[in-house]
Amino acid sequence: MPQALALVALLAVTTAIGAVWRTRQGRVRVTAPAEATTGPATADRWAALGVALGARVTFVQLSAEVCAPCRATARVLRALAAAEDGVTHHELDVDAHLDLVTRLRVLTTPTVLVLDPDGVEIARASGAMTPAQARAALALCP
Repeated sequence: MPQALALVALLAVTTAIGAVWRTRQGRVRVTAPAEATTGPATADRWAALGVALGARVTFVQLSAEVCAPCRATARVLRALAAAEDGVTHHELDVDAHLDLVTRLRVLTTPTVLVLDPDGVEIARASGAMTPAQARAALALCP
């Protein structure tokens, strides 16, 4: 009997941890810029990576080649960029940009950086994004 209770308790704890983890996926968090630079210096850094900044907002998605949530997030962000003026989406491979991953403290894929028109990070999301979460991120940039 004690073993059965221990198993039930273990299942309950595991389920609770899984539920908390799932609610955090794709959630948009407003951030302080990773670096205190703005203007041309920041825009030039993104341009050097092939990222053309949008007039309203730019979503920079850091992805891995073998990441199913990355593909789902890319579909959501591409659709949003196609539907909204001044919105761009760029996907960067973490393996090809290890220095950027380290500098921006990216811990998981996908990680989506939300950049203002000057290329300054204003928010980020980790994990798969839903269309509603992507629109919430877009709402941060009027």
